[in-house]
Amino acid sequence: MKTSILFSALVLPPLLLAGCKGIAPPAEREARKEVSAVRQVYRPSDRRPDPSSLTAHSTLADFVSFAMLNHPEAEAAYYDWTASVERITVERSRPDPKLTFEMYLADAITSLMPGLMVDLPGPGKLGVRAEAASAESRAKYFQFESSVLQTAFAVKKAYYPLSFINEKIRINRLQLASLADLEQLSRAKNRVGEAGLQDVLRAQIEQEKVRVEIGTLDHLRQLLRAQFKAALGLTADQPDPPSPMPEKPATENFDEEKLFAVAMASNPELKKMKAEVQAAEAGIRMAQKERVPDFTAGFEADVKASPVIWNPQFSMTLPVWRDKLAAELAAAQANKRAAEDRLTAQQISLALDFAERVHMVLETDLQLDSIRETQLPRAQQSLDAIRGAYLPGQASFQDIIDAYRTFLGLQLDEIDMQTQRETALAELSLIIGGIAPANAPLLKNPSKNP
Repeated sequence: MKTSILFSALVLPPLLLAGCKGIAPPAEREARKEVSAVRQVYRPSDRRPDPSSLTAHSTLADFVSFAMLNHPEAEAAYYDWTASVERITVERSRPDPKLTFEMYLADAITSLMPGLMVDLPGPGKLGVRAEAASAESRAKYFQFESSVLQTAFAVKKAYYPLSFINEKIRINRLQLASLADLEQLSRAKNRVGEAGLQDVLRAQIEQEKVRVEIGTLDHLRQLLRAQFKAALGLTADQPDPPSPMPEKPATENFDEEKLFAVAMASNPELKKMKAEVQAAEAGIRMAQKERVPDFTAGFEADVKASPVIWNPQFSMTLPVWRDKLAAELAAAQANKRAAEDRLTAQQISLALDFAERVHMVLETDLQLDSIRETQLPRAQQSLDAIRGAYLPGQASFQDIIDAYRTFLGLQLDEIDMQTQRETALAELSLIIGGIAPANAPLLKNPSKNP
């Protein structure tokens, strides 16, 4: 009876404790709410979206939404974040209690002493560890946010060249048809002795150059389709996505100062590095707490004795290695300085990237306006005038070939400029970060403090 009572006293408390929960700090509760909110949008059933949802009528926004939910790099960042939130619980939890067992043997068992021991970290240590884990989880969230935005940018970067290449091929085919008409015109002039055979041959050479260019563009289109498929996060064994349809180019009115302020406040890389600085600050507090001793408390009971002998036990660590403590603190302080310097360096880099992308957008806008409003209309007029002058022999064949080349080159330049502009805008939205694509699986107002 005595042994049964003692067994219950020793074994039942750990069994009951095994079903207990610790007290989550506010940062942990907030982090779990954020994970739940993102999961409802990003992985409501722990499955990626169905590729069959993409059709020939899908818009750029549809492709971007699919990629953000499907790409494995974004998914890996998501699970890294959720794992880091779980680590907050691990870091703030007390160590598991330990059952001990000791006996003395001679000719018979003279002493039988089961026991229960509990490790007790020094005051404040668990709280600081939870703070550090919370800051690290914030950094992981912003890494996920950055990965989602990078995925959206990759789709746009692959989308625009692919959607515009068909227009390049169309323009070259129109040029090919015009050169075929010019060849027939040269043949007619050659038959009546108004033009040499060299004009016919040069028209054929120009046509062959355009045919080669169309073939090159067609091969390039296959590469661009592969890049677009990869940007969507589709594997090689999955069906190819439908070809995107060109959309009306975006029109942007720039308030550079406002956009730059948003970028400095909302860029996910900057927010990630700020969280890393917070984690480093928590690391300093952890190093300072290493001077506080840890404790172990418990008891053993000799069940062979009558009455039972209870042996309370208590131990305490002695943090006497001052050089070790000083090194840990110095390392933590150096980590904080390194994190602050990385943040400053990223801010400098972001400011430069922002200025370069804004310059590129404004420059391409000027070039596009010039091409559309001045150069293309005049090139068309010049081509029509030289073509009309060629019939009565008032212009040379070289003049008309040069006019054709100029007109074709300006049309292709317009497409290249438009592609560069849309890519620069996509890069700018990535830098700003605070202007996420529609349906992005991101938090609207993530918590700022761990």
